[in-house]
Amino acid sequence: MSRFHLDRRAFLSGAGGMALALPTLDAMGEEVAKDIPKRFCGIYTANGMALPRAEHGIPEWSWFPRTGEKGELVYGKSIEPLLPHRDKISFFGGMYHPNGPKNDPHICSDMWLTGAPLQNPKPGTFNTTSLDQVIAEHTKESCRQPSLVVSIDAGTGYQSRTATLSFGQDGHPINAENNPRRIFNRLFRADANSRDAEHAGLQRQIKLVDAVTASAKALDQQLGHTDRVRMDQYMTSLNEIESRLATSERWIDIPLKQQDYSHLNLDATNEGDPAEFYNTMYELIALAFDADITRTVTFMLNREDGMGISDTFPIRLGLSTTHHRLSHAVDKEGQWDFAKYDLFLSQRLVHFLDKLTEYKDRNGTVLDNTVVMFGSGASTTHYVHNLPTLIAGGGNMGMKHGQYWKDGDKETRMSNLHYSILRTMGFEDASFSDSTGTISNSVFPV
Repeated sequence: MSRFHLDRRAFLSGAGGMALALPTLDAMGEEVAKDIPKRFCGIYTANGMALPRAEHGIPEWSWFPRTGEKGELVYGKSIEPLLPHRDKISFFGGMYHPNGPKNDPHICSDMWLTGAPLQNPKPGTFNTTSLDQVIAEHTKESCRQPSLVVSIDAGTGYQSRTATLSFGQDGHPINAENNPRRIFNRLFRADANSRDAEHAGLQRQIKLVDAVTASAKALDQQLGHTDRVRMDQYMTSLNEIESRLATSERWIDIPLKQQDYSHLNLDATNEGDPAEFYNTMYELIALAFDADITRTVTFMLNREDGMGISDTFPIRLGLSTTHHRLSHAVDKEGQWDFAKYDLFLSQRLVHFLDKLTEYKDRNGTVLDNTVVMFGSGASTTHYVHNLPTLIAGGGNMGMKHGQYWKDGDKETRMSNLHYSILRTMGFEDASFSDSTGTISNSVFPV
């Protein structure tokens, strides 16, 4: 007797041509049933975290957790909101990028997910591929969009003051988006009436890219060595564009998962209430993960050196001065306000983790199948050592949380943490950036 088998992209048609995507079913085959999404989200805050000195007399406001008398992990006030998720969170101390101290400390966001030697880049480049884009290469065939790149200010900014965390295969910065309505339309808008026009438009773009590629190949044969290097970079960009177009074409007719968008405030802006803006962005990311539209996201909460509109957020929240100035505070009151802003960011992060816990995959919550990395490229006052780092989720990938890990008094390469994430997600890359191996601890299963 032959076994009944459903196509993995099967959907049910109803009255009026409406269609609903089916959930993943055993009848779709063992391979599909086991294809549970593995996701990554990198969230960055600039200027470090508050780490008050002993003379300030407010140790309970330090961002890093403390070890209690019985060996238990004690959360300080700025991270207290995270306590409900403590069994799905671990902290890492002593993290650093070996290339970090060699650079302008304001450049740390550029290298947070790359670890690249920005002080001595290869000719014709500035950066290397960021962790999220390495993961996107592994997952892009399984979802509608290879990655989602969002930030507080949008665009790319400029060297040492970037507005994005993501860098492509050629090391060039990837434009970030910051408008909730545009992000929503890009992710979820599916107008059946325009489907034919969308097909035709994509086909025209694909044909144009094919024609340009053919012309470029012919031209390449007539160029000198230096020009050929430039053309190689250009061809890489063309190949990436063609790949994205082909992916878009493949997914047009596949219905989106039915979700409730009624709670979204798509009119939220970075000029309004900071909490409302951050919550909306987090909700969009969570919905994108839940619908399996993308499996890789970066979110840059603010920029280095007082750049961008988010520098004024602390003032809007009733604190004494701007975010960048708070990071330079050497007095108790200044560090206290800096820590209160860390508290605000923790509250927003909890909102995100709550959403990822609310949404369900076939084998657990979306958070169980997502590695969330939250942190900064400096510890405090632009000091590029002991980078504050939090990892959440990934329980179904074997991660074991509730820890504050630090390799004694030694420093640990951030790229080893990145590499540990890659291996935990099941990707067999030989290394990442300047990594020397995975982190040997009980948090990661590798």
